[in-house]
Amino acid sequence: MASYFCPCPRGMEAALAEELGEITQLPGSTLKVHNQVPGGVHCSGSLEDAYRVNLHSRIASRVLMRMAAGGYKNENDIYDLTLAQPWEEWFGTDHTIRVDVTAVKSPLKSLEFTTLKIKDAICDRFRDMYNKRPSVNTREPDMRIVGFLDQHQYIVYLDTSGEALFKRGWRDETGDAPLRENLAAGLLRVSGWKPGMPLFDPMCGSGTILCEAAQMVQGIPPGARRRFAFEKFHDFDPQPWMAMKTAIKPNPLPAEPTIFGSDISGDMVAMTRHNLRSAGILFDVPLKQIEAQQVQAPTSTAGIMLTNPPYGERIGVRGDSSLGEDELANTFYSAFGTTLKQRFAGWTAFLFTADLGLPKLLRLKEARKTPFFNGALECRLFRFDMVAGFNRREEAKPKTL
Repeated sequence: MASYFCPCPRGMEAALAEELGEITQLPGSTLKVHNQVPGGVHCSGSLEDAYRVNLHSRIASRVLMRMAAGGYKNENDIYDLTLAQPWEEWFGTDHTIRVDVTAVKSPLKSLEFTTLKIKDAICDRFRDMYNKRPSVNTREPDMRIVGFLDQHQYIVYLDTSGEALFKRGWRDETGDAPLRENLAAGLLRVSGWKPGMPLFDPMCGSGTILCEAAQMVQGIPPGARRRFAFEKFHDFDPQPWMAMKTAIKPNPLPAEPTIFGSDISGDMVAMTRHNLRSAGILFDVPLKQIEAQQVQAPTSTAGIMLTNPPYGERIGVRGDSSLGEDELANTFYSAFGTTLKQRFAGWTAFLFTADLGLPKLLRLKEARKTPFFNGALECRLFRFDMVAGFNRREEAKPKTL
């Protein structure tokens, strides 16, 4: 059994822990979920459990296997602990490596120097044993080694994932500011959306939210179309990995559409269509080119609207260029708020944005706001319950009898 750490977008820790709990129920799983910490979830299990999480987790950014942990006072302590690990059991001198370090309240002066010491320790171990050392490749390494430092402890991990897990293997083009796939999947989970419920993204951009939802409907695991670092480990046995992938049973395709999207830009609609095909989606996801403030509810059954609205000049792709950015945003969101009130009664609308003043622009009172980070950018997921007549920002006055 090994200890693992699964990092995720900040704010998504509870959603990831819930998802990992579901992965523990899969056939053959020995995975145990431990504690959430800011930025990820600790768990433990077999090496095959690492394969399983890489294949099935939509929210984790990586699956890091803990090699060692210990106290430190200076860089030499970090070097010694790294040097003592049996790296040769996992990879060889013909593999390329990359080292990354993150730190929280570490007293060390230079993370760059610390990164160098970790790299030196790994290379020195190979040089001592084989008189050869692995090369460094920061762009496309075979193996990634991750160091984590807090005030007193150093933990060194070997990354089982390779490229970050949000890279699903289907995307080859994006819009101006694509939402990362694992963040989109986390937002879907937090919104309470489940396959079969109507879902509408009226500002779909390159279609990340729609592709994630459609793969869930079809039963395509997020890691089904890509390769992983663990496939390059020494003694990698492809049999259990192939058995795990073969065991995937796709869901029956829906008879009626339940996922819908639209965007102001025809290029974005075309890109979303292309991305849905690349993601292996075999059922119809109706898409329209239309301004968000002109949209209608796509089904008679109320559902969930989830969108990452544009900001700044992206609002004005086809808007009135004579207006400034602030004026453009005010006009756009005021009209969109009216659309929500008039045409989406019964729906729950979730808007994910870095603009913390969005409810005021929409003239709506949010039912909930949840903080998340999109990379380093602090964002909110605003929830609006579109109950006819009770969603204005000003409180409804009590009726007098």
